[in-house]
Amino acid sequence: MVVGAGIVGLAHAVAAVERGMSVTVVERDAHAVGASVRNFGHACITAQTGEALRFAEHARGTWLRLGERAGFDVAECGTVVAARSAEETAALEELAELRGPDQVRLLTADETTSTAPISAEGLHGGALLPRDLRVDQRRAAAAIAAWLAEQPGVRVLWGTPVLSVEDGLVRTGQGSLHGDQVVVCVGHDLDRILPDAAEAAGIRRCVLQMLQLRTPGLELGPALLTGTSMLRYPALAGTEGARALRERWSEQRPELLAASVNHMLTQLPGGDLVVGDTHTYARTPEPWSSEEFDELLLAETRALLGRDDLAVVRRWQGVYASADGEFLRTRVSPGVTAVAVTSGIGMTTAFGLAPTVVESLA
Repeated sequence: MVVGAGIVGLAHAVAAVERGMSVTVVERDAHAVGASVRNFGHACITAQTGEALRFAEHARGTWLRLGERAGFDVAECGTVVAARSAEETAALEELAELRGPDQVRLLTADETTSTAPISAEGLHGGALLPRDLRVDQRRAAAAIAAWLAEQPGVRVLWGTPVLSVEDGLVRTGQGSLHGDQVVVCVGHDLDRILPDAAEAAGIRRCVLQMLQLRTPGLELGPALLTGTSMLRYPALAGTEGARALRERWSEQRPELLAASVNHMLTQLPGGDLVVGDTHTYARTPEPWSSEEFDELLLAETRALLGRDDLAVVRRWQGVYASADGEFLRTRVSPGVTAVAVTSGIGMTTAFGLAPTVVESLA
């Protein structure tokens, strides 16, 4: 049994089905409304390291297969990383030397502007990360759940709040359900169901502010990352260039660091841009959005694209589980396992993480 029908929960259901298991997925909401639809739709593969990179590489193939099977868009469009300083250029050069041209292709300034519609002002160059994917994030979870529900031995129960779990038993507002193994994949709400496990892991909520912008005539194929992303994604953050950039920004751009900005852009199928994001952390966050954060994102986007005609269509907050390390995998009891991606890379890694968890249950 899988508790939670976000991407992490669905990934575990897919892994179980592929191994011939019967699966029941239990979800409190009528459809996915959490982090699985409030994100960039970006599988950020190359910028990961270690275990996360291995999971991301495995997940890449699963995303491509599921896109065909379940009928949602998965584009092999890659990511453009814009370099607008010597430090950012150095970071990309270091990563390119480490990973090679199949994973990181350095671009001149002219090549960067021809690959992504950004301003040439102050641009030093960039890089293309060709293995990254773009997923139609607002359709993917629903499409995967619908595909799962068509498979033999699978049930997906929507609108079924889980009250408690124990070995072989899930108590819900609709009655009790039984299964040999229970995998709890409820992200930041782990403390609602398994508070001891959440407490032991130090789970907090990371709140993001994000925007949907209408930009007439703009076409952005790949995802677009900036220098702020180099300070967050580990393969880039570990370079000397990124360390030098952080040191300079601590004096010259402290507002970006204070808001933990990861300024990046992806394009929705209808043409609007998803722009984000800022990060704040608390066990119980305050419910208020910050207009200052939104204005910071808008100013950065105007400068990056070199245009002022950005119309805000939607504003929202994303929330994900945050803790030390990138993944939580805790065997709470012989028949109950808690799983969470605690680093904001669930879309990127869940389909690589899930098979390792499911195989460990045997």
